[in-house]
Amino acid sequence: MSDYFQGIPLQSVFLTKKAVESSSNDDQVSRKLAETIVDAASDRKAGDIVLLHVASVSYLADYFVMMTGYSRVQVRAIADAIEEKVKTELQRNPLRTAGKTEGSWVLHDYGDIIVHVMMPKEREFYNLEAFWGHAERIEYPKPDEGGGNEYD
Repeated sequence: MSDYFQGIPLQSVFLTKKAVESSSNDDQVSRKLAETIVDAASDRKAGDIVLLHVASVSYLADYFVMMTGYSRVQVRAIADAIEEKVKTELQRNPLRTAGKTEGSWVLHDYGDIIVHVMMPKEREFYNLEAFWGHAERIEYPKPDEGGGNEYD
């Protein structure tokens, strides 16, 4: 038996059922993290929260979460609330955080989830929703709609 499949080393080809199951479990873990982030942002009154499933269109992450804070203080408070809730509930810290000092755009990189907390001017200018418009938008219950933690 050859160590290559169509010119590709076999160790580079995921053909096992275990690899597929692992991928499914990873997506469930990523989804739970994304939902926790949305809940924390909502608790801090973040505006216009958007959750995008980008795994099928990007290798950067599984999900992007974007939201608006209406002052630099609120942007930092939302970012802090997300960090605290994720650390408390899921025992995870961001791999990287950028922009907290300036407070106009804070980015948390959790590896599988990338979080953008932006002031309205930055959000309008960069328009990440349009850039990632081909990604699947995940709907979730808004605080005033009730519904608990039931994400579609």
